[in-house]
Amino acid sequence: MSSGFVTTQDGTQIFYKDWGPRDAQPIVFHHGWPLSSDDWDAQMLFFLANGYRVVAHDRRGHGRSSQVSTGNDMDHYAADASAVAEHLDLRNAVHIGHSTGGGEVARYVARHGQPQGRVAKAVLVSAVPPLMLKTEANPDGLPMEVFDGIRAGLAANRAQLFVDFPTGPFYGFNRPGATVYQGVIDNWWRQGMMGGALAQYEGIKAFSETDQTEDLKAITVPTLAMQGDDDQVVPYKNAVVRQGELLRNSETKIYPGFPHGMLTTHADVINPDLLAFVRK
Repeated sequence: MSSGFVTTQDGTQIFYKDWGPRDAQPIVFHHGWPLSSDDWDAQMLFFLANGYRVVAHDRRGHGRSSQVSTGNDMDHYAADASAVAEHLDLRNAVHIGHSTGGGEVARYVARHGQPQGRVAKAVLVSAVPPLMLKTEANPDGLPMEVFDGIRAGLAANRAQLFVDFPTGPFYGFNRPGATVYQGVIDNWWRQGMMGGALAQYEGIKAFSETDQTEDLKAITVPTLAMQGDDDQVVPYKNAVVRQGELLRNSETKIYPGFPHGMLTTHADVINPDLLAFVRK
């Protein structure tokens, strides 16, 4: 089957795509907030063309998965990802996560994938770990006012927020001289509006306040951490640099001038780099 649903222990239906040869190495993609597995189209088609099995799911409350009112936290996100991996019996898999999906990958690998022996490698792309929120122990994080502003925007006018975010900081379209792709903005809005407002609202706390220091320390599989140094969403010095410090077996790639959504805007650069890491 090329797509379907898996039902988790708490009754949530998680939508997934599963393309390519069943005996090929699986590449599993984990999307960012507030999007869906559709955000990985360019990478899934690329890896499929290179002979891999590609799998992606919609996070609970997002895309085509159940619009649940509970479990909108990193623990459930990781458990849901594990439910998909177990349902499809994915082994020797490479898990790639973007932004919030990077947090999902870190927790999944640390708590499920490695203990079950299912993971070969991991990739964190513009990812939120170890912690986005500014605290005494994390002075370079973002202040709570930033996340409260996103919450207020979502609660007041979600549809407009989901225009403003991709038009501005997400893809760096607000930078002087940037090439703006209206279709990319429209697709971001489309994906966001497919999901449930409550899950997306609660997801802001999940991606900003979850301390994943211990998850990163627990990961032993080879891990690639990659991010643009013009990321206006997740500060790269507080993310990819610290990931490199905490991961035991990792390499770091920083892309000058690339935005948070570089997987879309610079797929021609990122995809070959992902493939090279997978093939190592």
